[in-house]
Amino acid sequence: MSEPASPPVTDTAALLPPPVAARGPRPTVIVDDLHVNYTVYATGRPAKNESTKLLRRAVNMRRARKIHALKGISFTAHQGEAIGVIGRNGSGKSTLLRAIAGLTPADQGAIYADSDPTLLGVNAALINELSGERNVVLGGLAMGLTPDQVREKYDDIVDFAGIGEFIELPMRTYSAGMGARLRFAIAASATHRILLVDEALAVGDADFQRRSERRISELRDAAGTVFLVSHSLKVIQDTCQRTLWIDAGILRLDGPSAEVIAAYNASVR
Repeated sequence: MSEPASPPVTDTAALLPPPVAARGPRPTVIVDDLHVNYTVYATGRPAKNESTKLLRRAVNMRRARKIHALKGISFTAHQGEAIGVIGRNGSGKSTLLRAIAGLTPADQGAIYADSDPTLLGVNAALINELSGERNVVLGGLAMGLTPDQVREKYDDIVDFAGIGEFIELPMRTYSAGMGARLRFAIAASATHRILLVDEALAVGDADFQRRSERRISELRDAAGTVFLVSHSLKVIQDTCQRTLWIDAGILRLDGPSAEVIAAYNASVR
């Protein structure tokens, strides 16, 4: 009597669904077809009386100019990226950061962010009549630190800024560089999911700039996203692995920093 035929061998692997592709870094900022327009009015010498002021105002209204600052910018930033933004003066770099921060409204398009972006610029507001010490406390609280965290980080903030004994004096007595260094030190004391840095690394000596670059790298490594606007291409290349080149409000190139910077340099020669 013959033995029953063995059941056919089934490749069970073929029955399983295909493996799910590994997910990449999570998007943190999406800029979709962003357009920003400004209205600029003519200016002239100050008027000396009210009637002249009214006349000049009417003339200036007729001489208003529309500036199309950003023209259809689109890109996606991901968790853990440090992104440089380069371009000539007036190209729209700072406007882009202000739009991401929610300070400049979009005329068309949209910006999506998974948390509130923090804009750090040389002109970030602190209170000039208060001492540097009080500004450290208030600035730290504004960054979302608790009072205990501010006390814990206070010495590091002052040391990082290199203010020394001036920390006890009103900020109106500080030089522009001292004030900018203190602003950076306060803002960099907290970990931000999305940090926007506008030319803050252009102030201070070479040692401060090196410390600032290291801090930017630390913030990026803490799973945040950092945008850095700077005219120093070396700072961008040393700090950011990706760069956006904006020219006259248009995103000309988006890619690895070395490639974008090389293309930018070739265009300005």
